[in-house]
Amino acid sequence: MKLRPGRNQRIAIQTPETATEKPRVRSRGLSAPRVVLGLLCLLYLVLFVVRVAISGVAPLIKTDLRLSNTQLGLVFSAFAIPYAIFQLIGGWIGDRWGARVVLCVSCGIVAVATALTGAVNGFLALFAVRLALGFGESATFPTATRAMSSWIPESRWGFAQGVTHSFSRIGNALAPPLIAWMAVLLTWRGSFAILGIVSSAWVLLWAWFFRNDPREHPTITAADLAELPGQRTQRRAAIPWVQLARRILPVTAVDFCYGWVLWLFLSWIPGFFFENYHLNLQSSAMYSAGVLSAGIVGDTVGGVLSDRLLHKTGSLVVARRSVIIAGFLGAFIFMMPVILLHNLRLAAVSLSLAFFFAELIVGPIWSVPMDIAPRFAGTASGMMNFGFAFAGIVSPSIFGYLVDHTGSWAVPFATSVLLLILGAFLASRLRPDIPFEMKALEHS
Repeated sequence: MKLRPGRNQRIAIQTPETATEKPRVRSRGLSAPRVVLGLLCLLYLVLFVVRVAISGVAPLIKTDLRLSNTQLGLVFSAFAIPYAIFQLIGGWIGDRWGARVVLCVSCGIVAVATALTGAVNGFLALFAVRLALGFGESATFPTATRAMSSWIPESRWGFAQGVTHSFSRIGNALAPPLIAWMAVLLTWRGSFAILGIVSSAWVLLWAWFFRNDPREHPTITAADLAELPGQRTQRRAAIPWVQLARRILPVTAVDFCYGWVLWLFLSWIPGFFFENYHLNLQSSAMYSAGVLSAGIVGDTVGGVLSDRLLHKTGSLVVARRSVIIAGFLGAFIFMMPVILLHNLRLAAVSLSLAFFFAELIVGPIWSVPMDIAPRFAGTASGMMNFGFAFAGIVSPSIFGYLVDHTGSWAVPFATSVLLLILGAFLASRLRPDIPFEMKALEHS
């Protein structure tokens, strides 16, 4: 495999502490890095269940609170307003204070906001708790990326991003039938209280097990540390905000195009089956789960394929860019039947395949900020994810507005198809092979 000097090669440096410390023998069972990855997978699962749960019972909430599709679209978008604003700050906080504290605080806010969703009595209250949920989740993904950059070998960054996001898609797929089933047993209000308790349980697990520096973990072994990226013990450098933002901006634009389509799936697919094909809540939930399940496979395949291409070619351009472009174009092809034909089974299959291809994008695009700026992985990924979050502000509300004012579901889907073409074009110009530090030196 071709290696880029200074990026894929690591030199083990002994400190006074490690020189005198006897290497721990690897114990049987799961290694500490694998447990950390497992906890992050569980985090992504929980976050997307609580994020998407509202769409699974949206018809009930719409009736109970007497909302229009436009108001419901605004509620969906409310989550993304603080989510977008605090992406940059959240990434910086993750770099500054570490993933242990930041994820505990963020997910604690998520737990409270989720539980309070069941207590709302109108549009404004629902809008407010969705704002709080978006604020709580805003720092989670950039901070999780910060944790991965320390706990996962560089050669497996694509896989780690792919598998964690595949668990988020498991959350997508589980949320509609799970929340529908819970609503039957507990009402939709009681369902959100239970989800709040589950979110709190993850906070306790993370606080107990995780350490910001792998060397400080009581169960880490010398073999584990030899595989992990070198830990930086020097004083933190100031983050070059303007230069880093300029370097990440092309990735942010691509992530906006991807985010537009993903928010469509997360927010409106259950309502699409419920209203456009006149299904009941349980049937629309099951069709939605089938569509969103395709993303589980897409996330994992995208990450694994990206890493294998990197191993085979040694080129980050091939490993990241080609997979992202293939994802956009495949999603474009399979969205077309949904626009042109009105057939329930065809729509379900086409949407499933479109979502599979769209999710190929996730593993490589989340690896790009780590490739470009590993030293500022949390901040860089936050800058990138701002595009996704901003799409979350405009996509669900515009989608709902277009459905209300045109009476057609094909029109907002057609808008999304245009964003897929734009995303493929923008992705063709990404340069993950040029590290930020190198770029900064060239400009200076």
